[in-house]
Amino acid sequence: MKRLIALDMLRGYALVCIMLDHMPVSELRSFTLANFSIFDAAELFVLLSGFLVGMVWQSVETKQGRRAAQWRFARRAFEVWRALVFGGMLMALVSAGLLALDMDHTAIWHQYAVWVIENPIGFFGVLATMWLQPNLLDVLAVYVILLASVPFVVPLLLRYPLGFAAASFSLWCFAPVLNAFVPNHRLGGLLFNPFGWQMLFFSGIAMGLFRKQAMPVLMEHRKLLTVLSTGMFLFGTAIIIGAKIGEPALAFRDALRLIYGGEIGKWDLDGTRYMAIMGASWLVAVPLAGIMERMAASRLGVALQQIGRGGLFSFLACVLLSVLGDAFQMNPADQGILRRMAVDVWAMVALWWVSALWLTYGTPWQLSVRLRLRRQAKG
Repeated sequence: MKRLIALDMLRGYALVCIMLDHMPVSELRSFTLANFSIFDAAELFVLLSGFLVGMVWQSVETKQGRRAAQWRFARRAFEVWRALVFGGMLMALVSAGLLALDMDHTAIWHQYAVWVIENPIGFFGVLATMWLQPNLLDVLAVYVILLASVPFVVPLLLRYPLGFAAASFSLWCFAPVLNAFVPNHRLGGLLFNPFGWQMLFFSGIAMGLFRKQAMPVLMEHRKLLTVLSTGMFLFGTAIIIGAKIGEPALAFRDALRLIYGGEIGKWDLDGTRYMAIMGASWLVAVPLAGIMERMAASRLGVALQQIGRGGLFSFLACVLLSVLGDAFQMNPADQGILRRMAVDVWAMVALWWVSALWLTYGTPWQLSVRLRLRRQAKG
């Protein structure tokens, strides 16, 4: 399977935005994706992850058969679940360490630090059963559910694409009602509603699976799709800008609200957010494809590629760096802009560095195994 460097770059960009968005007093937080589009890095990351799943499934099934593809994603669901559990434990321990050093932070709830110290087995249990999804890691819970469904539903998507699309849309329509039945510590189910977010995830998978068949047909209507996609993206941007302007733009905001209706919710995946990210995906893939490739080949683009290729490891790193960066920016209080920006830069460089190390050497335990085998070979 040929790697798409622009896809890796965008995944890396999404992780950087996720990290900065969860540092409440970050200076660069004002320049992330959520500040100029109606969707944010979470939608971008889930859509790109779905697209990658579709590409990998197609490659594995072609070379090794459907059973191999199914086992591949069953294992991947387990890996994401494991990352949710152990990442949650590690994040809580980092929080406990910061509190012990009298370093306040607001990126995550302090109660996690209390639970992991007072009742580590119980805390492990609620993470392992996904009864509790710590903030910053809560998107992994829905990702586990969606990945666990991949081995069963992707064959249906391949065989009945239109029927699958209709079923996915129906689930999305009833997402708030269905999510309320999911056992969870929250009233109302998981924060990231799996019945809503599945539509975006499986849209990405469909794009990865059927891109070769669909693109020639879509390219026949390239101009119209580009105009519609641009209009949808700008519409979402106008909503965001109007909200930032506030009271002076009230008439403008009311006019826009007549089109999109009430509040644009993130957690159930509002239709306006879905259409905006899908429109943006067309713009990136077609009219801006050349620009994206050149950006991905630049030095900054290569660094973002490395972060994006780090995948799950990079995600966990960005979460932990969010907590640390938040603490460094809040302590001592009343820091100047330059110091907070220095922390932002440090966090981004650290995220790139650990991602590059992981790509080069693997996990620390994998590196230790290789070093031991090398010493044995020399001995």
